[in-house]
Amino acid sequence: MEIRNLVSFMNVAELNSFTKAAEVLGYSQSTISFQIKQLETELGCHLFDRINHTISLTDRGKELLEYAHGINRLTEQFNQSIKGEMEISGYAHILTPDSVCEDMMLQNYMDFHATYPNLSLKFSTGDTVQMFEMLDRNEADLMLTLDNHIYKSDYVIAKETPIKMNFVVGTGSKYDVKGELELADIANFPFLLTEKSMGYRRAFDKEMARLSLDIKPTLEIGRTDIIVEMLIKGAGVSFLPDFVTEKQAAEGKLSYLNVTGIKVDIWKQLIYHKNKWISRPLNALIEYIKEKEF
Repeated sequence: MEIRNLVSFMNVAELNSFTKAAEVLGYSQSTISFQIKQLETELGCHLFDRINHTISLTDRGKELLEYAHGINRLTEQFNQSIKGEMEISGYAHILTPDSVCEDMMLQNYMDFHATYPNLSLKFSTGDTVQMFEMLDRNEADLMLTLDNHIYKSDYVIAKETPIKMNFVVGTGSKYDVKGELELADIANFPFLLTEKSMGYRRAFDKEMARLSLDIKPTLEIGRTDIIVEMLIKGAGVSFLPDFVTEKQAAEGKLSYLNVTGIKVDIWKQLIYHKNKWISRPLNALIEYIKEKEF
């Protein structure tokens, strides 16, 4: 059984497409089809059901996929062992919410690049559900969440940190109300929020429902930097992690409202799939993130 055939099989299974697998691997579609046919002939079973131009794994195909991932991990481990103490180089794909991506890039990227100049990073953004789905398909290596505390048996939590959240407004704006407030007191303010599916936004909406309050935002956007700039101009109020707003708050541009009676428990968690082979480059990235106040 050839390793390259197994790699092609894994890509077809995870992408649900012979065409996409061919594009990823740099083969023609006919080559991918031939490799899968070789596997099926060698094993004496069908690996995919093909119905109306769609494919899905058979039971034997699902069984082989588990073995193929194991063989791929061992192959990577062997390759890393051969390289020994050579300079760390490679590639890692990280999934994050928009706000975390912005923070990591602005605060740490130049230092990381200086430390590991031959380790390339790719960032993709999305909500928590999308990120877990990509980890399950092995389309990414790590994810950083901003969500309620997550425990799932199929994943490893490499690091977790509770995140402070606050209602924030432009300092001196008409929404900069002093003193103790309840959420009902500001429910009619114009809210600028991240998209509905994002982790801490979803947790916020759940809390609103618990309190029987309905907030209709005047702006929904994934770019927290834009929300911050709009708040400084007096556009309304938002609910954001402190790491997004603390610099402007320290400069006197933003103010935190003293809103009581709200319970939104948000954590930042660094997560990877338990079956993910942790190569030397990926381990270097994980350890770097764990050492930083992220």
